[in-house]
Amino acid sequence: MLTIEHARPTSNCQGISRRTAIKAGFLGLSGLTLGDLLRLRASGAAEKNDKSVILIWLDGGPSQLESYDPKPHAPSDYRGPFGALQTNVPGMIVSETLPLHAKLADKMAYVRSVHHDNGDHFAGGHWMLTGRFGSNAASLPQKYPSFGSYISKLRGPNVAGMPAYVGLPAAQSIYLFPGYMGAAYLGAAYNPFDVDTEQKYLGYNSQGKFGRPKCLDSFGKLEKSRAGDRQSLLSGLDQIERQADQSGLMKTVDRYQQDAFSMVLGGKAREAFNLDLEDPKAIDKYGNNPWGRYTLMARRLVEAGTTFATVDMPHWDDHSNIEKGHGGKLEAVDRAVAALIDDLDVRGILDRTLVIVMGEFGRTPKINNGQPGIAIPGRDHWGNAISVMMAGGGLKGGVVVGATNSKAEFPIERALKPADILATVYHVMGIDPSTSFKDFAGRPVPMLDEGAAISELV
Repeated sequence: MLTIEHARPTSNCQGISRRTAIKAGFLGLSGLTLGDLLRLRASGAAEKNDKSVILIWLDGGPSQLESYDPKPHAPSDYRGPFGALQTNVPGMIVSETLPLHAKLADKMAYVRSVHHDNGDHFAGGHWMLTGRFGSNAASLPQKYPSFGSYISKLRGPNVAGMPAYVGLPAAQSIYLFPGYMGAAYLGAAYNPFDVDTEQKYLGYNSQGKFGRPKCLDSFGKLEKSRAGDRQSLLSGLDQIERQADQSGLMKTVDRYQQDAFSMVLGGKAREAFNLDLEDPKAIDKYGNNPWGRYTLMARRLVEAGTTFATVDMPHWDDHSNIEKGHGGKLEAVDRAVAALIDDLDVRGILDRTLVIVMGEFGRTPKINNGQPGIAIPGRDHWGNAISVMMAGGGLKGGVVVGATNSKAEFPIERALKPADILATVYHVMGIDPSTSFKDFAGRPVPMLDEGAAISELV
């Protein structure tokens, strides 16, 4: 977490001072202390591997019927405006909105039977990101840590000098930053490092140049001055340590001062964040829009050593006009996700990079008549049938897990909970989900209290 001096705490990488950058090294980028890591490995809670996660977060709730669970034979008021496509795996279909997915389905798994039966955006978002019911519209504060934060704490970065957990452009859920992507009682050290909090919550068609984060210029200036400013640096670190101890954000920093400083200033992270260094053909392949560019940045980050990156793709709450509302967004997702999976595969790192596409819930199977003032049919909130796409990370591809009924209303085969998705992620990352951490009241709470890795995938 970055904390601007004499300002409200925030987590971004713009307009940073020397002190802020140094503090970021400890709280935003290091992700883990050596003592924590050794202790957790000794207990079997964190098996070291080099795998990483890219979460494509479709905030607002994407329709299962318009994506991974089409029902081409359902009545028209359920089927919706789009047909289905046969993929490159016999008998495996996706919505016609995802033609590039269809060509790569042998590398993907479609989990069609997730449910939590809750239509509250906040409850659904918290449940999908933490594996537990907790926060809701009547009580917004995050109750449990996100799986990104747990992974950041237990695994740290795959390569020294890289942030463990990154939000692109800024990690959020349902307009809350970091929302249920955050660390809760694990502490702010395990919140995501956000690339841009000035331009955030971006639609696929948002205008602007999205590439080189502003923090890169600040980091470069700091690097030039560090050799002649060692004494000032150490003095600043001492003051930061006292302030952090008072705030309870960390217990000690003296053993890691120089490592953390190098982490912030090192060229590896600056290069990974800088899309100006990328081949323009790659940018076009992913889509020259915010969703495509940040998905490409996620690939650059995990390739360089980041362990968990979340790409924010919001605005899916289409209560009316499901055809145009979901249509353009799905085209952008199709292009970005297919480019990502193909890119990871060509580079030989798909088996160590787990890609997940999901939102907080699905949409009502029966199309409505629109909403007040917009009498164009759409779909409402539906937590009874949720589709999740998973690919890479060593999981089996070309697989469909579970099934919903003929109208995509509820699971009829292999009903799964959000905790099962997260348990599968922890399995990939070599993490024991029974590991406990003390909550705000000092009580030990396991990472998950239900769920198991999905056997069909592992």
